[in-house]
Amino acid sequence: MWFIFALLSAIFAALTSILAKIGIEGINSNLATAIRTAVVLVMAWGMVLITGTQSQITGISRRSWIFLILSGIATGLSWLCYYKALQIGDVSKVVPVDKFSVVITMILAFIVLHEAPTTKTIIGGIFITIGTFIMILRG
Repeated sequence: MWFIFALLSAIFAALTSILAKIGIEGINSNLATAIRTAVVLVMAWGMVLITGTQSQITGISRRSWIFLILSGIATGLSWLCYYKALQIGDVSKVVPVDKFSVVITMILAFIVLHEAPTTKTIIGGIFITIGTFIMILRG
């Protein structure tokens, strides 16, 4: 089941890039990010209310609050940079660099979360890195 959700995430992320590039035309990238964020906020809280999980807020630990807030800050900074990059660059070049986050995440998972690197993840990371550079280099 996780694969289906991950695949849907990839499809929606792809649509996000294309729709954002079209929608950001003639608009300040920070304003566009704020509009997108407001929509995401409404959708996320809508899901919380629909699923009835809002009562769990009081059970969230201080540590979880801190890391969720830090994650939110990282997300916001990522989106601001992403929209600026989309505004001034080609989608076909911006997206591969943005998706290079897969490799950075793998490295951080090894270092911070102490996940064990496998031959498969290392080779996959190398291929993603090579593919990223092939897609963004001219010539």
